Amino acid sequence: MKKIYGLILFFGLMTVFSISAKKPISTLILTGQNNHNWPVSSVAMKQILENSGQFQVDVLISPEKGEDMSGFIVDFSSYKLVVLDYNGDHWPEETKNRFIQYAKNGGGIVVYHAADNPFPDWDEYSKICALGGWEGRDEKSGPYVYWKDGALFKDMSPGTGGSHGKQHEYVLNNRNAVHPITEGLPLQWLHALDELYDRMRGPGNIKDILYTAYSDKETGGSGREEPLVFTVDYGKARIFHTMIGHAGETLEKSPAMQCVGFQELLLRGAEWAATGKVTRKIPADFPTLGESRLRKEYK
Repeated sequence: MKKIYGLILFFGLMTVFSISAKKPISTLILTGQNNHNWPVSSVAMKQILENSGQFQVDVLISPEKGEDMSGFIVDFSSYKLVVLDYNGDHWPEETKNRFIQYAKNGGGIVVYHAADNPFPDWDEYSKICALGGWEGRDEKSGPYVYWKDGALFKDMSPGTGGSHGKQHEYVLNNRNAVHPITEGLPLQWLHALDELYDRMRGPGNIKDILYTAYSDKETGGSGREEPLVFTVDYGKARIFHTMIGHAGETLEKSPAMQCVGFQELLLRGAEWAATGKVTRKIPADFPTLGESRLRKEYK
């Protein structure tokens, strides 16, 4: 009997050791230029990711807008996950080529909020995002893509790509309840005060549409059900694209990033992009249809 108890204790300790010894996911947040408040968004995402215990995060800051970018050579190969928090000047060709190679080799990528804005003339980047906005995008960039009659609809109508109305709370609608990122999450939940991107257009190579939201004309929106959270079909890469999570003036005044729903989607999407799996449990404080909820300390 003592041998049996000893074996149980041994294997129990080995299991605990195995879990605790599991290496965090090596992650790079690429930022430094943005029309949004990147000093807030990059710090908030680093805290969210590292506070989970699942990620080890480096933050790489580019030269300022208009400065010499020739020395901005990035080694993506040592990371399991790259989080894009960038909207600015073009990268050097070597960095562009390294990034495309990273994606084609099956790298994990998170496209966050305004990171779908830059490089409208870089076709491969547009495919990595699937949808983008602003920066002169129009019908030449690809169709508008929105949710209509129970499916994604591609609309080749002419017009500019990218807009949003005033910030407000809005309901996110789950369109894929069996995907690892969204499995077990509410079919509908109330997101905290945020921008709601609409009229986005591009190649439209969405693989799995996860969440949409109605862009109400009364808030200055499109009057359409817009795709806001999805995965992208791009070779072997695992790409998670989230348009939600606008950074406020400070870390303390950023309800869209403090929203539990945003944080959990970021964590689940990041884990999936890096590993192909999601091991996180659904937290008790996840928002409901009637109530948005915040984690003001980003954990």
